[in-house]
Amino acid sequence: MTFPAAHSAATVFFRLLRCAFEMKLRCATILLLAAFAFASHDAHAALTMQEAIAKVQHESGGKVLSAETKMQGHKTIYRIKVLTRDGQVKIIEVPAEN
Repeated sequence: MTFPAAHSAATVFFRLLRCAFEMKLRCATILLLAAFAFASHDAHAALTMQEAIAKVQHESGGKVLSAETKMQGHKTIYRIKVLTRDGQVKIIEVPAEN
């Protein structure tokens, strides 16, 4: 940042101070938004459908045949149809929110 020689030292000082304050404000805003996003994600800990499918497949050891999203009130439920190792077809419901 350059200043013409006509500016007083006080003017330069206050401009630099304002610039530093604006930078701190931007950094604080970014940190606050990041913290809010992190806290929001942890509070809901929502599973995606892909995560729910992987969880069911791992826990059942079977083959996932289909998956769909259903709403029960305000809650999201994943209904996953699985072919188990012993040849049975089961429907497993997984809530999106833990």
